Amino acid sequence: MLNRLDLSLKTPREQYDQQIKELQADLHQIGFQVYTQKRPVVIVFEGWDASGKGGSIKRLTEKIDPRGYVVWPIAAPSGDDRERHYMYRFWRRLPEQGQIAIFDRSWYGRVLVERLEGYCSEADWKRAYSEINQFERQLTDFGAIIFKFWMHISKDEQLRRFRERKRTNYKSWKITEEDWRNRGKWEDYLVAAEEMLLKTSTPNAPWTLVEANDKYYSRIKVLQTVVDKLKHSLK
Repeated sequence: MLNRLDLSLKTPREQYDQQIKELQADLHQIGFQVYTQKRPVVIVFEGWDASGKGGSIKRLTEKIDPRGYVVWPIAAPSGDDRERHYMYRFWRRLPEQGQIAIFDRSWYGRVLVERLEGYCSEADWKRAYSEINQFERQLTDFGAIIFKFWMHISKDEQLRRFRERKRTNYKSWKITEEDWRNRGKWEDYLVAAEEMLLKTSTPNAPWTLVEANDKYYSRIKVLQTVVDKLKHSLK
């Protein structure tokens, strides 16, 4: 599935500059409709390290009323979160009605990093597919609008971005030894991601695969997807 994506897709800078302004203006207006119609919105970003999740989130939220959204950067659980069911920390971060919650990484860690790093048993991560589908179905039955983005880049493009981060002072904090270690398990993560996409893309909460080798193209695709679905859902 992922290997069939056309990662050569690009958006010229001039076209990007125009489209991003138009889409952000739309999102500003739509954000008000989310509030007035009291619809909770959940936006999930998953994908490779350095695939542009943060950049897409920044452009997504740039012109939205800051009172109307929250971004949750998800790392390894700590404190009470470690002692409870893995979904606990996500349940308590769900948006209020009329609010937008954006997850930079999410509950899908159960079937990705936790699976591959041995942080849970095989029975745990295999059971998680149905648990996640039920969780998302409960949200949409309640009225939530769900977006799930998988940001996909090539292995060569990831290496280029890693090297750029390492040699650029203001970006160096973005690259860690864990990123390099995860890169060494690229094929294992690819297998896990393919299975995740196959088993958790449902009619009520489908995955959107984003060709992200070109950052301009990926940002436009993310924003356009959000604008189109919200316009349809908020009629």
